[in-house]
Amino acid sequence: MSDITVYTAQTPNGVKVTILLEELGLPYKAIPVDLSKSTQKEPWFLEINPNGRIPAMTDTFSDGKQIRLFESGAMMQYLTDRYDTEHKVSYPKGSREYYEVNNWLMWQMGGLGPMQGQFAHFNLYAPEKIEYGINRYKNETRRLYRTMETQLKSSTSGYLVGDRCTVADIACWGWVAVAKMSGIDITEFPVLDQWVKRMLERPGVEKGRHVPTKHGYEAMQTLSREQVDELLTGNKKWIQESMKEEAK
Repeated sequence: MSDITVYTAQTPNGVKVTILLEELGLPYKAIPVDLSKSTQKEPWFLEINPNGRIPAMTDTFSDGKQIRLFESGAMMQYLTDRYDTEHKVSYPKGSREYYEVNNWLMWQMGGLGPMQGQFAHFNLYAPEKIEYGINRYKNETRRLYRTMETQLKSSTSGYLVGDRCTVADIACWGWVAVAKMSGIDITEFPVLDQWVKRMLERPGVEKGRHVPTKHGYEAMQTLSREQVDELLTGNKKWIQESMKEEAK
């Protein structure tokens, strides 16, 4: 029996873990972390994740003692290794598909997330517009989207690996779902766009994406660039303040 507590916020990385928990049907407690107040930098949180980032997680380990998990990819690996005994969203360890899922999970952690995250920062939150930075990260994000588009085109299941939705899809979904907010035209990648919508049809994705607060995919599709900028005005302030604090 799990004893999982997730410390999270409504971000592309945050929803990965709650979506996975819902897909696995595991009970868990979700603790909202207020990024605007730097709650993730408080001493109690740093005991769970010394890097001061969300999501983070605790569970009771097989020895009866608490275990801490941080970095969303590591959390997903832990959950599938320990709890996905029926391989609902994974494959048996040692199989070809297991390692292929791992390829895509590491690809997301090292490529898609960081590159799109940097693009969103320079495009939406930077106090000055630096065209080189914006173009560099936008084009790299588009290249990564193209990589996913190509992989999905060759898939007979509509998912990244094999015959099922896996943690590879779940890890990537939160980032591609905010393409428009970031400033990427998802219609350039029609197969990828359909994959985003296909994932939304899954009950686990639908439930998990709204933890700890409502996910804004549908609303975001109707907003203009100016409306997105206005919506994010409040975020810009605390992000800049947080950066100054971390630079000390």
